[in-house]
Amino acid sequence: MKNTGLKFPAVLLAFLFHITVNAQTMSTKEDQNRAAIFPKGDKAPAEYFSGTAWVKTLVANDDTLTTIISNVVFEPGARNNWHTHPAGQILICTEGTGYYQEKGKPIQILHASDVVRILPGVEHWHGASPTSRFTHIAINVNTEKGVVNWLHPVTDEEYNKK
Repeated sequence: MKNTGLKFPAVLLAFLFHITVNAQTMSTKEDQNRAAIFPKGDKAPAEYFSGTAWVKTLVANDDTLTTIISNVVFEPGARNNWHTHPAGQILICTEGTGYYQEKGKPIQILHASDVVRILPGVEHWHGASPTSRFTHIAINVNTEKGVVNWLHPVTDEEYNKK
């Protein structure tokens, strides 16, 4: 009987520890899921992105609104190629630290709540900083004029030049 009495609290303590650890893990995963406004989406094509990024279309193009709205998530160090938009683009930064650069200008550091207005035909790129995931909503307007003209990848030298 004495042995049973000693084993019961040890088993109970192990069980309670297991429940606590699982509850903390679930809470962390639930908090992470709640923190993301939109799902990650599909992995971005390697021919237009360096590193790992995901794109989730929120509003698909149509003949009435002629607008595409996407949520884009960049892992640290990921960025898209140099590119232009025939009708321009608006970026609304929602999470992390990112980079934005127009051809011939210095890199701008972006944070949540920053908004970038990109004029038609301006050659540029955007992505995450080396140490932070970065998320933005990309709004492509007047898509009847075209959506994007992809150019060459951003070199490591260009990316690391601040």
